[in-house]
Amino acid sequence: MPDEKNKQESAGAEAADAAQTSVVDTAAVANQSQGPTASAAVVQAPIPTSNSTAGLQDHQASYQNGESPWRTLVRVVSARLRATSLRTAKGITHRTLKIGVSARIFHPQAGAKGLSSKTLQYLEESIAQWVMARDVMVFMIPSVNTNGLIRPSSIRLRDYARHLDGLVLQGGADVAPQTYSQQSTRPEWSGDRTRDMYELELLHEFIEADKPLLGICRGCQLLNVAFGGSLYQDIATEVPNAIAHVNDLYDQHGHELQFTAQSTLAQLFPPLLTAKVNSIHHQSIKNLGRDIRIEAISPADNIVEAIRYQKAKFVVGLQWHPEFHLTGQSDLLDCTPILDSFLRAARETRF
Repeated sequence: MPDEKNKQESAGAEAADAAQTSVVDTAAVANQSQGPTASAAVVQAPIPTSNSTAGLQDHQASYQNGESPWRTLVRVVSARLRATSLRTAKGITHRTLKIGVSARIFHPQAGAKGLSSKTLQYLEESIAQWVMARDVMVFMIPSVNTNGLIRPSSIRLRDYARHLDGLVLQGGADVAPQTYSQQSTRPEWSGDRTRDMYELELLHEFIEADKPLLGICRGCQLLNVAFGGSLYQDIATEVPNAIAHVNDLYDQHGHELQFTAQSTLAQLFPPLLTAKVNSIHHQSIKNLGRDIRIEAISPADNIVEAIRYQKAKFVVGLQWHPEFHLTGQSDLLDCTPILDSFLRAARETRF
C-alpha cells in the first residue's frame, strides 16, 4: 500500500510538470508565429509557489529586527515635527526686525498760528537711517493719550513694547530737573517734563518686556534718572574743571573717551581702550541710579559717557550720538558694533 501511494504522488507531480511545460511551449509557439518583435515583448509570468510568503516574512522581520510598527510611527511623526520646528525657527530668525524710536516733541508756541500752534511729534532723520542701515524697520512711537477728547484710544505704550523688538531713545531736550526731584537753577534748563513722563513709561515697558534698549544722549541721561539717579544741570557751572562738552560746532565737536575696565562696550572694540566721539551735551550723569554701571568716561574730567543697566540683557546708554559718526570717518569711533550688538539682542529676545 505505501508503494502504491508513492506511485500516485509521483504521477501527480509528473502531471503538474507536464502541464507547466505545455504552457511554456504553447507561449513559445505563439511567439514564433508572431515574429521576432512580439517574441522580444513576451515576459514569462511568475508561477505561484510556496515562496510567495517570503516577502511578507521579510517585511515582518524588518520590524522585529529594529522596531515595532508603533515605534516606526513615532519616529516618522517626530521627524516631521522637528522639520516643522526648524522651518518655524528659521522664519522667526529671518523676520525683519521692528525697532521703535521715541518721539521728539514740539510744543505749541503762545500766539503762534499754523503748525507752530500744534503739538508735533517727530523723528530726527539721522537716527532712523543709522538703525535702518542694517535692514531694520523703524517705527516712531507717539505718546499715548487715553483721555483724549477728540479720539480716545485703548492702545497703551505696553502694546508697542509687546509687538516691537527693541527701543531707541533719541536725543533732544533737557531732562527736567523736576523728574529727578530737583528745581531748575535757570529757566532755560527747565527741560521737557511732558516728554520725560512719556519716555519713562515707554522705557519701563520695554525693560519689563525684556526687550533691548539703547538710549542716546538725552536717552542715556533719562535711563539713569529712571532708576533713581541724578544729573548735572549744566556741566560748565557745576564741574568747573570739565572740558567743553558742547559748543557752536554742534556735531562737529568731539573729545576722547575711555572704556572702563571689564566694560561690555570695551569687549566690542578690542584692543581699543580709548576713542574719539562727538559731544553735544551740557548736562550729564551725576549720581548713578540703582544697578547702573559706568561703561565709559571722558578721561579729561571723569564725565560719564556710557552706562549699562545690569539687570537686563541689553539696556545701554551712550552720551554721544553714534548716528552722527559716519562710517569710515577716521577720527571718530565706528559705532556699528554697538548697533549690531543691540540688534542681536533684539533677535534673541524673540524666543
